[in-house]
Amino acid sequence: MKFFDEARVEVIAGDGGNGVATFRREKFVPRGGPSGGDGGRGGSIRIEADRNLNTLIDYRYMRIFRAERGENGMSADCYGHGGKDLLLRVPVGTLIRDAQTGELLADLDAHGARACVARGGKGGLGNIHFKSSTNRTPRQCTPGEAGERRELALELRVLADVGLLGLPNAGKSTLVRTVSAARPKVADYPFTTLQPNLGVVRVDQNRSFVLADIPGLIEGAAEGAGLGHRFLRHLQRTRLLLHLVDIAPFDPDADPVRDARAIVEELRRYDTGLCAKPRWLVLNKIDLVPEGEREARIAALLAGYGAVERHFAISALGGTGCRELTYAVMDHLDRHAARGTAEPERNDETQP
Repeated sequence: MKFFDEARVEVIAGDGGNGVATFRREKFVPRGGPSGGDGGRGGSIRIEADRNLNTLIDYRYMRIFRAERGENGMSADCYGHGGKDLLLRVPVGTLIRDAQTGELLADLDAHGARACVARGGKGGLGNIHFKSSTNRTPRQCTPGEAGERRELALELRVLADVGLLGLPNAGKSTLVRTVSAARPKVADYPFTTLQPNLGVVRVDQNRSFVLADIPGLIEGAAEGAGLGHRFLRHLQRTRLLLHLVDIAPFDPDADPVRDARAIVEELRRYDTGLCAKPRWLVLNKIDLVPEGEREARIAALLAGYGAVERHFAISALGGTGCRELTYAVMDHLDRHAARGTAEPERNDETQP
């Protein structure tokens, strides 16, 4: 299945039914009086998060969604029935914005979370509401209100605890394959990963976290180089970033320090909040460096990179250092959650 993380749709709620002006006409009931009923309310459009979905492909080709209109009122004091609500399902982690104003309408970050994005119009009033002691034969009635109409921008941001960041071929997908049961594509050419991949890393029987792998960044991504910044949004819900650096690049002219600093600069240019997240440096492919040179090369890279909260030296392919890395990540997430500062703020704009 293709991965789509953006969609633009138009939602049109149902109009309310019209009220009617009728009078009771029955044998042996003289001057029966007004009997026009109200129109029914139009159907609303709601969006619900569903954990069984992982892409917005359902909204790739079908762009317009309409709810049912309310029925008109009828005689004999009969009200029209309300239109049925329309329920749209999206993956967990979907942001819903007004496409015209950019206003955030809802953040569906939990399974079953709902938001009403277009309310149905109210039904019109029948003439039974206008009778009085001085107006015994009212001929007034009101039309139903129009339902809300909106153009929405849907944006999927995957839910993960930890995000991987780095150049193409830094070993991000290989690390995901090593520490989890996920099997993202791995090959010896750049941009093997074309869409985000998630893996569940089980540290102990009851301790685990979700790891997100996104396509690699390159210098100039802000100007559209490579795949640009398109997939960085999927790291905005994470609590920790792991910056993977290839410590033994095949290109002799490559400078790991310069490349690592370029990735940090691209991150800063995209979102200063994302750049401010806790970020650890993970030096990958140490198995390609002779043992006698490892310490000196790691020290030189750290000196050129600058201050870093923590660093690890691993071999994602061979598994060296991966166990220590995953346990450290799990301990960090446990401590962070215990302080109550890591959980994303919930959006209470959802409406029943």
